[in-house]
Amino acid sequence: MCGIAGWIAPAATAPEPATMAAMLAAMAHRGPDGEGIHAARAAGGRQVCLGHRRLAIIDPNGARQPMCDEAAGLALVFNGEIYNFRELRAQLERLGQRFALDSDTEVLLRAYQHWGERVVHRLRGMFAFAIWDATRERLFLARDRYGEKPLFLREHGGGLFFASEIKALLRIPDFRREVDLGAVWDYLAYRYVPGPRTLLAGIRKLMPGTAAIWENGALREWRYWTPPDRLAAPRIRRDGDAVARFLDRFDEAVKLQMVSDVPFGAFLSGGLDSSMIVAMMTQHCPQVRTFSVGFSDDGASELPYAAMVARRFGTLHREIVVGHRDIVDALPRLIAFRDAPVCEPSDIAIHLMAREAARSVKMVLTGEGSDEILGGYPKHVFERLVPRWQLLPRTLRRRLIAPLVHALPYGFRRVKTAVTNLDIEDWRERYVRWFGALNRRERERLSVLRLDGFGPADARPFDADQDNSALRRLLYFDQTSWLPDNLLERGDRMTMAASIEARVPFLDHVLAEFVSALPDEYRVRGLATKWILRTAARQVLPEEILKRPKVGFRVPVNRWFREGMRGFLLDHLAGADSLTRGYYDGKALDAVIGEHLGGRQNHEKLLWSLLNLEIWHRQYAHA
Repeated sequence: MCGIAGWIAPAATAPEPATMAAMLAAMAHRGPDGEGIHAARAAGGRQVCLGHRRLAIIDPNGARQPMCDEAAGLALVFNGEIYNFRELRAQLERLGQRFALDSDTEVLLRAYQHWGERVVHRLRGMFAFAIWDATRERLFLARDRYGEKPLFLREHGGGLFFASEIKALLRIPDFRREVDLGAVWDYLAYRYVPGPRTLLAGIRKLMPGTAAIWENGALREWRYWTPPDRLAAPRIRRDGDAVARFLDRFDEAVKLQMVSDVPFGAFLSGGLDSSMIVAMMTQHCPQVRTFSVGFSDDGASELPYAAMVARRFGTLHREIVVGHRDIVDALPRLIAFRDAPVCEPSDIAIHLMAREAARSVKMVLTGEGSDEILGGYPKHVFERLVPRWQLLPRTLRRRLIAPLVHALPYGFRRVKTAVTNLDIEDWRERYVRWFGALNRRERERLSVLRLDGFGPADARPFDADQDNSALRRLLYFDQTSWLPDNLLERGDRMTMAASIEARVPFLDHVLAEFVSALPDEYRVRGLATKWILRTAARQVLPEEILKRPKVGFRVPVNRWFREGMRGFLLDHLAGADSLTRGYYDGKALDAVIGEHLGGRQNHEKLLWSLLNLEIWHRQYAHA
């Protein structure tokens, strides 16, 4: 795990060498173990510069970057880990390649040297990298399949600039900061900015599973891998050995991702996903370190469940407890680390847990991706009910059922969410709204912005096979939007802000391809989510963990907004210094705030999103 940056630009518009030092300094948290810069000249008077900040995980004393081979004309900067690097090294040695280091970085360099741009198909890992190929006079870039590692692009002045974080690109001279209002409009729907956009016009994401070549002054991009749930599943009979084979593949993914030359551990919530990871880890390591976080005034804390799993598997366990003051103190700083609004309050708790973990380890395994690969959310059950629900007369749904359900107490929030979303007839709007802030009517009521919706229907995350099952189409949306642009983005930034690496075994693409080839019932069966994982878990986890309901990593921000964070919220959204209040109808915004603070409605998701957008504007919009 590291931070990378670079450019290829005409000499007349290329930055001074000191700019690269500033770009790397902006990402020093991503690589406290060292830095390096490589500069070269290309045809046509263009200048090439590659920079790297290093967090040493594999071969700490070698494998420094940029890694260059002058004879081959190659220079590489790489962020991530290639888990199958030893297998690839053995293949390449049989093909005549020679190695000086025990490093996945050197393997990646030699793999590109041998296979060229096709190398991405052979990599099993998380990665974002750039290779300057002087012989071919081209810059090759690639990002891993699900988007675990970030890569941001800016095309300007006839050149291409890239970096692991937006803040590095902002160090380039003469960059005029302009808010992308279309991204703001999307943010009000999604609660995060869907790729390839960012909140800053002119800076975009290289999409997951995408490679690109800058050659002859132009950038060519292509999608080299697509989540298999995009396509309708082949007709496959039920497989009596599927659970055992799933457990074998999951164990293999965990074992591969434990490859490290430095101490490592795991984040442990006490839920099914992280508990299964810890169970598998203890089969391959005699002593695993685990870390958990809870909240000082939360009656539904998961800490007791995490402690139970830690005792069951004999881990060295640490837990921390945070309160609303920790959230208020950390939020502006973490928005600066993320270069974007912090989408979920739990992001801050994850960062605080990462800081604790960084005292004793440099790498952790986490449970992200399980719900998006295996079908773990209530929406994956509810979405299948849409056709039958919408057969009911509209008047009955909207004038009788909906008002009755919305009058229920907050404890029925999942039922209220389901009834609201099942009634949305535009399926793209519904997919976004399951976890989003506002549907289109609500956005138009709140915001004075009037912009287009979700882009063309043939673009991801909406381009799944229309003959696909409802489950597979929704999972594909999750895997190409919610997962990379929210969960994985927060996982990368919140851990790297503490200078540790997070790995996610559930997103091993070999495991995902195996699961996707099974019938839907292996993921969602009746009301049971993640059926295959739950069935496999019976072999290894305590019964108390298997029977507990899904809680999620919830922060009690609903109550905090009414109590300890009340003044903080009002200062930012209703105060005279607000930079974003002009985006909204003032009366509508005040009504939302009043309903929440008065306890009449729970608008915590929306208010959290608006609060974060305001803080981001204060840091980025006019700096």
